[in-house]
Amino acid sequence: MEFPQIITRLPQADLPIPGLRAYMLRSEHGLIAFFEALEDTEIPPHAHKDQWGTVLEGQVEFTVGGETRTVGPGESYFVPGGVVHSARVPAGAKLLEFFEESDRFREKPTEDEG
Repeated sequence: MEFPQIITRLPQADLPIPGLRAYMLRSEHGLIAFFEALEDTEIPPHAHKDQWGTVLEGQVEFTVGGETRTVGPGESYFVPGGVVHSARVPAGAKLLEFFEESDRFREKPTEDEG
């Protein structure tokens, strides 16, 4: 599945982890991001405010608070604020995630912005 233009025309997130691309929409209540893994990617342990997500395509291995589970298409997950978590995201996986923090990611500069 390819994300439709209604999503790909959203601003891209400036992500600190190579191998992932995300299109985002933010409000004062939080940030929604549509992620796609361009290559096999490991997201190192980290923590932040609440995060909820669902796998749209592929399978993702999440470790949340020391417990590891594999999440597949249509399954969702919740990471409480402050809980350390990490993930293994295979190439081709697609996820929809909501972050409690509206400033979780900055917007990636466009070509003409440098």
